[in-house]
Amino acid sequence: MPARATSTSIPASAPVLALKGLTIRTAGGKTLVKDMSLTLAKGETLAVVGESGSGKTLTALSLLGLVPPELVTEVASLTIGGEEMAGATNRQWQRVRGTRVAMIFQEPATALNPVMTCGAQIEETFRIHGNLGARARKARVDELLRQVHLPEPARIAASYPHEISGGQRQRVMIAMALAHAPDVLVADEPTTALDVTVQAEILALVKGLQKKLGMAMVWVTHDFGVVKELATRTVVMNGGAVVEHGPTATVLAKPKAPYTKRLLAATLALNPTPPKLAKNAKPLLKVENLSYTYPPTGSPWLGALLGRKPETPPAVHNLSCAVPAGSTLGVVGESGSGKSTLARLLTRLVPPQAGSRVVFMGTEMSTLSRAALRVARRDMQMVFQDPVTSLNPKLTVADAIAEGIRAHRLLPEAAIPARVAELLGQVGLPAEAATRLPHQFSGGQRQRIAIARALALNPKLIVADEPVSALDVSIQAQILALFQSVQATTGTAYVFISHDLRVISHVAHQVLVMHRGQVVEAGPTAEVFRNPQHPYTRQLLKAVV
Repeated sequence: MPARATSTSIPASAPVLALKGLTIRTAGGKTLVKDMSLTLAKGETLAVVGESGSGKTLTALSLLGLVPPELVTEVASLTIGGEEMAGATNRQWQRVRGTRVAMIFQEPATALNPVMTCGAQIEETFRIHGNLGARARKARVDELLRQVHLPEPARIAASYPHEISGGQRQRVMIAMALAHAPDVLVADEPTTALDVTVQAEILALVKGLQKKLGMAMVWVTHDFGVVKELATRTVVMNGGAVVEHGPTATVLAKPKAPYTKRLLAATLALNPTPPKLAKNAKPLLKVENLSYTYPPTGSPWLGALLGRKPETPPAVHNLSCAVPAGSTLGVVGESGSGKSTLARLLTRLVPPQAGSRVVFMGTEMSTLSRAALRVARRDMQMVFQDPVTSLNPKLTVADAIAEGIRAHRLLPEAAIPARVAELLGQVGLPAEAATRLPHQFSGGQRQRIAIARALALNPKLIVADEPVSALDVSIQAQILALFQSVQATTGTAYVFISHDLRVISHVAHQVLVMHRGQVVEAGPTAEVFRNPQHPYTRQLLKAVV
């Protein structure tokens, strides 16, 4: 269809990619993206910013012909390297995807094949596009994994996605996207799951490759620090439409649209005065000598064949800490440092090793029977890092949130819908979301559903593993304010795991800095951040963008 005169056009010279008049609707007629047009020059980076559900991911997917078939897509023109792709067949797209245009997806847990090793998935791209021999393919896989700074490339290549951390999975996705040095790289929140040091490394890596290859990039993100670091131009989307666009320096320094101003106002910086712990607060959770080593995968000969070491280093080693009632313990560290394993040990989703003690509300968790543990978990809830795998895909949002309420018989059935609606409102979702399934929401919206589910039981302790990493800045600010409000009114304590030191500086009374399974520095957040003693802590703080 021809582009209308009202189309938002973003000019650039010598476009390597040009999109005109994109409109995406549901089958019921609801408009998700409205008359979107953009152009991209060789070597240029265009940032697309907006809240969850603003249409930025659908716009990104349209650039690779990956909009879900149940949606109605209309586009006047889409050219990649001068080749018209509007109305292209699947065969035509298969030839272009991965070579001319590639994508880093937002959620590696769903984008990676769970029954293939990471190395095999990267190698598959060379089987489809190219004629490299087996030895050359494996060498190229190793080279790509090293490029994205993954430790022990042979081990990562031999691992399945569930055997590595979320941040490591994201780096595997980045390696796969860069495999054929595409003309255009479309990146949907590619550094969201990465800790600050790795994010800085990846941004430097991508900028270096972009300069070397002349690669253009469309970078979808909610992190204005990344926008400032990377983008030449910036597009701000709201409600499926562009509300502001221009040179990044101008958009950030002199925003015109009220929506852009609101997003920038919600962006966090390192807080120079983190919250202080109240004196004489009684411990709600005490941890002593906590250790855990994952068992080796399979038989010794199979491990040797796959390149795995026979002795696995401890994921958590000899960790001790205390969490007073009504306080927040922040846990920071790089991907693979043991943060998520610590979360599972605290909630006894993983049993700690002999000599470890986890005492919650005066009770040693390891002594509890299965029935007693179920009762204890009413007061100890967890927000998992990946809402895609933690939410049951077959349960509606209402049933997912109400599951714990029903299991512990906290409310009569007639009162549950109102409680669900209240919780959805608290996390910034409409009541109508209750009737839908998890796959019908964006990544940030799913994370809000997971948070509502954890809050449903009014627990004494919430262990939150990267609870706001997938959220855009305005929703992130809203959720952090919600966490703090709940803490102020109910005395709920948090173990708050995050790679974002800016978030930790706003919410945590105390902080643990983890590195390779061990705590390298601990203390009041204000003291640790103001005067870090360990070189690793200084490295993390220096990498904040």
